[in-house]
Amino acid sequence: MHRLELLNELLSWKMKKRFQQIEWFMEHPQEVQNDCLSQLLRSAAQTEYGRKWGFDSIRDVEHYKRRVPVVRYEEMEPLVNRLRKGEQNLTWPSEVKWFAKSSGTTSSRSKFIPISRESLFECHFKGGKDLLSLYCNAVPKSRLFTGKGLRLGGSTAINSLNDDSFYGDLSAIIIEHLPYWVTMMSTPSNKVSLMDEWEEKIDTIAKKTIGEDVTSLAGVPSWMLVLVKKVLAISGAKDLKEVWPNLELYMHGGVSFAPYKEQFDALIPQDGFHYFQTFNASEGFFGIQDRTEADDMLLMLDYGIYYEFIPSGGSEDDAIPLEAVEPGVNYAMVISTNGGLWRYALGDTVVFTSCAPYRIRVTGRTKHFINAFGEELIVENAERALQFASEATDAQITDYTAGPVYMSQDAQGGHEWIIEFDRPPESMATFSHLLDEQLKKLNTDYEAKRHKDMALNFPKIHAAPIGTFHNWLKSKDKLGGQHKVPRLSNDRRFVEELYPFLHSSNEERIH
Repeated sequence: MHRLELLNELLSWKMKKRFQQIEWFMEHPQEVQNDCLSQLLRSAAQTEYGRKWGFDSIRDVEHYKRRVPVVRYEEMEPLVNRLRKGEQNLTWPSEVKWFAKSSGTTSSRSKFIPISRESLFECHFKGGKDLLSLYCNAVPKSRLFTGKGLRLGGSTAINSLNDDSFYGDLSAIIIEHLPYWVTMMSTPSNKVSLMDEWEEKIDTIAKKTIGEDVTSLAGVPSWMLVLVKKVLAISGAKDLKEVWPNLELYMHGGVSFAPYKEQFDALIPQDGFHYFQTFNASEGFFGIQDRTEADDMLLMLDYGIYYEFIPSGGSEDDAIPLEAVEPGVNYAMVISTNGGLWRYALGDTVVFTSCAPYRIRVTGRTKHFINAFGEELIVENAERALQFASEATDAQITDYTAGPVYMSQDAQGGHEWIIEFDRPPESMATFSHLLDEQLKKLNTDYEAKRHKDMALNFPKIHAAPIGTFHNWLKSKDKLGGQHKVPRLSNDRRFVEELYPFLHSSNEERIH
């Protein structure tokens, strides 16, 4: 048997073995989660945070909820800053010297999420291995390990506050710590993967990987799309299978895939090719798609993360454990982790599609919504309505954002959208009408406010020139996989920041 075929069989077998442990937490979720909380509290009992809140005397889940407050990053920041200066044993007992820098367009301030050895190896690394395990279980004849995985990661730098303290994109921290055998099966090299200048990096990766036998892709959809288009432009190929004949998997996460799927479908022949979605962040690795026929994600319960959920519109006092969630309800996530986060409000919202086992869809961010008039429009509504309008008008969307238009003395309020099309609809009026009608069907609050234009006027839409969002992010020095376009905002900041990037000759507004 060929050496690569033998290696593929060996690694596929090893990955499938882990599935037995995954089945255990699927069948015993409450037991696994309760054990997780107990272990976390025992581990951190003698840290500064553990002594402050009496971790060693917490008896059960309810006691934990009553004693320890829900916190956001701003409330944790003083402790994080002390960690970055070199203090230890503050929120977690093992050494913390790596920090995942998490920043988007929604804030000018960066977050520095502590990464312990446990969170790196027992959560983030384990999540990457389990993604392959679940894929190999779902696709038994996979030949994934006969070639290389193309990764599109971030960059890293030394934290200036302390020579022993480091920060960077989470993907860069992971690349820095990958075992040798994983690095050998990945492309491009670590040196290229960690380049700082994003446009140069895309060009270099494309040139370096065209000659490789790439079997999988991993990265944020918006930036992976830029890369694969560059690969096709350089190679002259009509699709990616001409460049990489054995390509079979694209692992994606970070943003909704819906606006990008049609473009990927056009670039990658679908025979024997699969998409697998993940839900991971600097704070932890939370969910992995486990079925080829459905894109919801299995909530991963044995990564050293204890979960709580706050129902939409609820307060911190309404946080409930996993066993109390219901399908179809929008929840904000609260996590306690082996990285030293305790009842940390993550900022992401999810809906459970199943409770046996627990599977989820990401519906948005707690700060990414429009509710200026009581319409409670969330990202999931927007994604589904845009997908419907695009399919009905044969349009392709590259990026978008939306915000409110405030009421004035002589006009009702509304929503203003900036949408960049890779392929615009033949009729913007038809597209806008379909978007509005689908939003009404998906969201009864939006429908009520739109009734006879009583509170909301028909949406205003700008068709932005190609490159608008790229140029906007570049102007803010926010190119790269960690920086994402805010889809919905409850104020007009992003819409108005984008105005200078709209060229009047290419702009079409619908009233």
